[in-house]
Parts: sequence; structure tokens; C-alpha cells
Amino acid sequence: MAITSTVMLKPAPHPAAPLAGEKVVPLTVFDRAAFDLFVPIVFAYHAPAPSNEALKEGFRTAVAAYPHMAGRLAADRRGRRVIDVSGEGVLVVEATVEADLADVLATHVATDLYPAAPEEEEGYFGAALMQVKLSRFRCGGLVVGFIVHHHVCDGHAMSAFCVTWARAVREGKAFDVPSPSLDRAITGVARSPPAPVFDHRSIEFKGGDHQSRSSDTSSGTAAAVDIPTDNIRNLAVHFTAEFVAELKARVGGRCSTFECLIAHVWKKITAARGLKPEEFTRVKVAVNCRRRASPPVPMDFFGNMVLWAFPRLQVRRLLSSSYGGVVGAIRAAVSRIDADYIQSFVDFGEVADAGGEELAATAAAPGERLCPDLEVDSWLGFRFHELDLGSGPPAAVLAPDLPVEGLMILVPSRTANGGGGVNLFVALAEDHAQAFEQICYSLEEHPAILSHL
Repeated sequence: MAITSTVMLKPAPHPAAPLAGEKVVPLTVFDRAAFDLFVPIVFAYHAPAPSNEALKEGFRTAVAAYPHMAGRLAADRRGRRVIDVSGEGVLVVEATVEADLADVLATHVATDLYPAAPEEEEGYFGAALMQVKLSRFRCGGLVVGFIVHHHVCDGHAMSAFCVTWARAVREGKAFDVPSPSLDRAITGVARSPPAPVFDHRSIEFKGGDHQSRSSDTSSGTAAAVDIPTDNIRNLAVHFTAEFVAELKARVGGRCSTFECLIAHVWKKITAARGLKPEEFTRVKVAVNCRRRASPPVPMDFFGNMVLWAFPRLQVRRLLSSSYGGVVGAIRAAVSRIDADYIQSFVDFGEVADAGGEELAATAAAPGERLCPDLEVDSWLGFRFHELDLGSGPPAAVLAPDLPVEGLMILVPSRTANGGGGVNLFVALAEDHAQAFEQICYSLEEHPAILSHL
């Protein structure tokens, strides 16, 4: 790979001037609960692809409608992190690759095809919050790799931004710039007086009397397995549409693709890890709160508005339960993230702010090991079909290097020979990864699953 250009793109002039006069945007309690890291996402396009100049002009247009993307993290007078809507721009790196795109698509691996995350020095202050790498292959193929700091937006909002960018590239001067909902204050309207009723100090934030992991020994569960950080492997596993249909049939009744796949993968990874029958394991499931809040927040709100459900089962019960039983546990946990829970979370943030408290999120840090737990982000609702730059949607969504053991992402398969279905990207300890690969497609109870129950 040869780097041919590095440039900081300023937003294009925007007639509506979003956030005009609002120089500094405080982080909401939803922002502060999110990962404090840059999240990568990588798209591959077959030839012909638009020129880099057209792609960059599309970024300038899209960023004008989403000005947080061109800002920087900073600190207010109290030392709390804010987004400085400075308009300094987004970093775009251009590169050429002496290989064919087919070589990359065969592996699903996106190593070096997105910008390296900045070093976390002084809270990422000064770093461009969105960075992009445009990689041109000798066959004419294109890979677009993004990294965006999670305090800027969640996956739902990132999807909307990417769709806006693709439309701006595709439509050029005819593009009608959107006006998304940018007021972050609408996500944090507390009651008067605020009245949090759930234990958010132990769930979304640190500082409670007990840890939030399933490995909490005070609750009688086993300690987390110690896995060397240099022994982590990133896997890409493809589940065909037929496989997903069979999973749904085994669940019985109405069941989403997300629910049945999480039930399956939770079972198989737990078996592959060889956890003790009396241990507890849980999955941290991201839940979009826009429609669940009261009043609802517009779906085009740009920012973070995600909380998490924590389905939790004893290993013995998880591995011996039917798929329907595990889906039921997942569904019950997600249902608890309702309007009352969201309002309690907002009220908690208001109380913390009034007391000048600096909140520390329980979100995993890069290099952390989640075993015996898992965390899942679903990109199944990501509008990939709308990311048409002019010659069709992406050929594939490529796997980034996941920075946390036990973190997994579900992505719709875009490969031509994939026949639809879903790709799972997951980071596991090397020995667990090998065991998972051996049983991940089995729909029957594998002997290794029940041998230690």
C-alpha cells in the first residue's frame, strides 16, 4: 500500500447553518456511557467507482449537515469533555494498493484499510473525530474505511451519515442537503426533581457497590478467565440465509434474525470457552432508545441514544436450554429497557451533573477481556443498500480488528456468492476461537457442550 495524499477536509457551506452560534456541545449522559474509542467501519466497492475528488466533495457536503463530525473533543471550564464544533474538518487519507479487490473480499479482513486510531493522549483532544481512508486497487475496486469516535454518534446515526454521504456522491450538485435533528438536549430532559430508580452507577457507570460483570465474585459467580491480550484472534463467520431460517424454525413462533443468531452464538461461544456449569454468563445487547423514550426522540437524531440489555444465564441452563428458551431470556432483558428505565437513566445523569460528579462508563476499554461475557452490536439495520455511490451498493462490509475480547458484530452479508445471510465478526481467545470454529455451524447439541454439565 502506498499513501498518495493526506488532507483535512473542511465542511462545505450549508444554507441552514446547523448549530450556528453553538460552539461547544456538552456530552449527554448517553454519550458518556458509550465506548471511549474510535469505531471502524469498512465498505468495499467493485469497479467502476467514482473519483476520489467526487468522494471527498461528498464528504464535505455530508459533514456540513452533521457538523459534529468536523469538530474536536475538548474540555469545558469544569474539565468535562465536550465536542468543540470547530469545523476543523475530517481527515482523509488516499492510498493505492497493488492487489485486486477480490483478494480482500476472499478474506473479509480489512487490515490497514482504515485509518489507525489516534493515541489516547489527553482524551483524544485535537484528533479529527472522523477519519477516512480511500484505497484504490489495481482492478479499479475501491475500499472506503472510516473511523469515528463513539462519543460523536451511535451506529444508527452513523448509518444515516453514510447514506447522506453516498447520496451526495451519487447526486452531485443536485443533492438536497438534509436537516437532521442535532439538538442533543432533547435526549436528556430530566424530571423535576430528578428521580432515578435503577442502579445506573453499577450498570452503565462505574462506582457502585458491586461490579457489573458476570464474574462478580460477591454474587457467587466465578472469576473471569484470564486470557493473555496477545492471544486474541478476530474471526469472520458467515451464516447463510438457509442456516438462519433453520434457526428460526427451531426457535418456533415469531423470532428476529438478531434474536436467533445471538441465542446460537451465545450457546456456541460459551461451549467453546469451556466455562464451569455453575458460572454465569451474559450478553451485553445494544438497544436503540429513540422510539422507546417518552416522548420519543426523532429517528433522525444524530448522536448517541443507546442503552444496554443484559440477558444473563447460568452456563448449565444456557447450554441445556432450547433455542426458544434462550431467545425468551434475550427478549425479556431487552423489554426492560423501556420508557421508565430511560427516564431513570436521564435523571441519574442530571443528579450526577448537579453534584459535579465525573462519570466513568463501564463500557469496555481496548484490550479488555469480557470472558465469560459477550457484547454484541447489530448492524443488521444499517442501510447498506442505500450506500450506492453510482454503480450499486457495497460488494462487502469488511471486518475491522475488534479491540475487545468477546465483542462481536452482526452484519448483513453483501458478497455476491454469499447468497444473503449474515456475517459475524468476533474477537476471541485463540483456543476459544479454534473450538468455536469447530461447532459454530452445528445445530445439534455438540458433545463438548454437555460433557461438563
